[in-house]
Amino acid sequence: MQTVYETMYILRPDLGDEQVEQNISKYENFLREQGAQDIEIQNRGKRRLAYEIGKHRDGIYIQMNYTNAASAIAPMERLMRLSEDVIRYLTIKQDARNREAKTTTVAEVTA
Repeated sequence: MQTVYETMYILRPDLGDEQVEQNISKYENFLREQGAQDIEIQNRGKRRLAYEIGKHRDGIYIQMNYTNAASAIAPMERLMRLSEDVIRYLTIKQDARNREAKTTTVAEVTA
C-alpha cells in the first residue's frame, strides 16, 4: 500500500553546493529505486539550529515529500544514519487528504 511521507533531513553546513546536490540526488534516486512516486524536493537552505548538533550551529535543510510503501522507509533512514553528511533526519507519515487539499488550494490560487 502506498502512503504519503515527508522526510526532512539536515546536512552539514560546511558542504559545498555541488556536494549538497549530490546528496539530494542520492536520496532521490534511492527513493525512485524503491518505487516512490510523486517525489517533491525542496532545498530550504542553511539555517540556524535550535541547539548544537555535533559541534554544528547551522545546517542545510532538505524536505522531501513522496508516496511510497512503508517498507522503503527503514532502508533510506539507515542510509542517512550511516552518512557523515546527514546530521539529523525525520520521516513522518502524512494524511493523504491534507496533501490533496493543499494541492487543490494551490491550483485554485494559480488559476
